Amino acid sequence: MSDLKRAHNFNPGPGVLPLEVLQQAQSELLDFKGTGMSVMEISHRSKEFEEVIQTAEADLRELLGIPANYKVMFLQGGATLQFTMLPMNLRASGSADYIVTGSWSKTAIKEAQKLGTARMAANTEAEGFNCIPAKLDLDPKAAYLHFTSNETIHGVEFFSEPTPPNGVPLVCDTSSNFISRPIDVSKYALLYAGAQKNAGPSGVTVVIVRDDMLERTPANLPVMLDYKTLAASGSLHNTPPSFAIYMVGLVFKWAKKLGGLAAVEKTNRIKAGLVYDAIDQSGGFYRGHAKPDARSLMNVPFRLPSEELEDTFAKEAKKNNLIGLKGHRSVGGMRASIYNAMDVAGTQELVRFMKEFQKKNG
Repeated sequence: MSDLKRAHNFNPGPGVLPLEVLQQAQSELLDFKGTGMSVMEISHRSKEFEEVIQTAEADLRELLGIPANYKVMFLQGGATLQFTMLPMNLRASGSADYIVTGSWSKTAIKEAQKLGTARMAANTEAEGFNCIPAKLDLDPKAAYLHFTSNETIHGVEFFSEPTPPNGVPLVCDTSSNFISRPIDVSKYALLYAGAQKNAGPSGVTVVIVRDDMLERTPANLPVMLDYKTLAASGSLHNTPPSFAIYMVGLVFKWAKKLGGLAAVEKTNRIKAGLVYDAIDQSGGFYRGHAKPDARSLMNVPFRLPSEELEDTFAKEAKKNNLIGLKGHRSVGGMRASIYNAMDVAGTQELVRFMKEFQKKNG
């Protein structure tokens, strides 16, 4: 493997995966645990796969300190399906509050509004989605309060949870900063995350839900949209995304091996600091999007003096093996996604390139 060429992968998702996880999956691809079959071929009802999914859940519970009165589900459909499943299961006929801080929370409330009443507790679109709202207009009778902990496109991150009114459950889309730092799960009624940023490949969505929330599920929901049924089945009501679950299980073990989420966060802060320092010290050649107190540790959007220079930057970066740096098509510019599996060395290569590009084009 010494001559293996690996890109410095800054894609926003599917994102970079740990090399040792990929190597273990490669080594087990044809013969998983002596079965003579790939993990993609074994039955999801077999004892071998039961061990895979149960171990993945146990390791995630350890990483996040998930209390015993929470269920963990490995579902399909991405976070986008959760935008629909969440109000179907938890809202009943009432209203829900949403904090809108970027494209994904804006999409989440639009989906919720298709099915009933959802109101904005805050909306930072007028500020260009570059900050965390200072004030919230909260409904004390809301079915739940929803927020997106990290906006992948706009690079805005919550570093403390919003406080809902007493008795209002807190719900979070944590897709792009999932398992990137410790959190207190007991503050939440439900969390969900698409795996393809920090936790594995696309195809599986992790949902963590407090037991009492499952009692809200209406009896007439289609079975594959029914949290209560899916939780009761241990995520095995139908054939699950078995290979993706296997992969997230390997990533959870990798994160534990690093020293857990406190160690993961320490490295993530180092990486983000390197990129933001390069932006701040550029004299305005690079312009960050988010306000300093809301800067994401996972996604760093930035602009250059012109779109022409941005196109040149992306092309030259690719020639230097720095991949996935173009910003989202809806906002343009550049974006570096520095998820857990992006190492410090790869981030240093990006910063070196940024400084050299500025010297040539500044």
